[in-house]
Amino acid sequence: MTKRPELKGHKPPFSRRIIQEAREIGFYPYFLPIHGQQGHIVDFEGRPTIMLGSNNYLGMTENEEVKRAAKDAIDRYGVGCTGSRYLNGTLDIHIQMEELLSEFMGTEMALIFSSGYHANVGTIYSLTSKDDTVLSDQFNHASIVDGCRMSKTEVVVYEHNDMDSLKRGITTIPIERPLICISDGVFSMEGDIVRYDALHQICRQSHSFIMIDDAHAIGVLGPRGNGTAAEFGLDVDITLGTFSKSMASMGGFITGNEDVIEDIKHTSRALIFSAAPSPSNVAAAMKALELFMDDQSYKTDLWRNADYLRKGFKQMGLDTGSSETPIIPVILGDEGTTMVYWRELLNRGVYTNPVIYPATPKDKNLLRNSVMSTHKIDDLNKALDTYEKVMKEFPVEE
Repeated sequence: MTKRPELKGHKPPFSRRIIQEAREIGFYPYFLPIHGQQGHIVDFEGRPTIMLGSNNYLGMTENEEVKRAAKDAIDRYGVGCTGSRYLNGTLDIHIQMEELLSEFMGTEMALIFSSGYHANVGTIYSLTSKDDTVLSDQFNHASIVDGCRMSKTEVVVYEHNDMDSLKRGITTIPIERPLICISDGVFSMEGDIVRYDALHQICRQSHSFIMIDDAHAIGVLGPRGNGTAAEFGLDVDITLGTFSKSMASMGGFITGNEDVIEDIKHTSRALIFSAAPSPSNVAAAMKALELFMDDQSYKTDLWRNADYLRKGFKQMGLDTGSSETPIIPVILGDEGTTMVYWRELLNRGVYTNPVIYPATPKDKNLLRNSVMSTHKIDDLNKALDTYEKVMKEFPVEE
């Protein structure tokens, strides 16, 4: 009998041989274990390492009140829900968190998912169909892309943060097709902010529903850390957020008008067929949210550190692109240079994230740096000094 061929699947852009070779020479940057607590300083391979590769913007993973809230929730609720929100998995703590999120965001209703990825995929699937059109920023997160694919909606991609491109895209869409414009609030690799004032005006004039992914904006933008729309003082139809960044936990959520959220609540496959977030995760996120809602010093310290590090990079002549948030890329261009910098920095106690093609354009390979409110200026100075030493040994070609 003739043997069947192997499944083709979706292969990565590199082979197993390349992965193995990268591991052997110490240039494999993925799935690296950190020992112990995720904070502004981590234990990597037995040595203290400055963490510039995390989304822990407000340093809440180290906060004693947050940790205590998670422990108390385990004592009260146990360690898991063992079912979906739809059936047996909803606890009173889920409802309490949704009410707090709604109050925080100034909306009628909030809905918790198992992760930010689930929230995007499940929301887009429920909101759209093949008869609708999504206007999507070129650099939107993969979960937005996947949600559009699963819903089989028509997608018009406009150039990154280019409002003229957005306008041109709208003109190509028949007036009878419903529109939804989806954009990140803070873009996770570039560190820039959506031009929401212009996007809002364009979308309202074209009667387009607006959804903003604020995964990297909650705790970072807005008067109370309450996101992009609040930062600009404008309305939005749906905001998505996650617990896994400023709230230092695991889970996702959406907020908006009650009628829209109720529809998603009863139709989202990602919600209905996933286990509910564990009580300890929800309790930790809730405590983190309560802390930074009431104390603006977390956000103030975060922005102080972000501005300090970005200024230091620029003074050294490094290219930080369009960054204007605590996400600060150092664009090195060449893939080889990027990997050398990543390894040399890590060897000397600075943890960054190398981002290479196809995650970025071929000539825009970069190291993604992100700061926390808990970094000390001494930490940032050490990181800058380390960058400078690596630059001297491995000059970046113009």
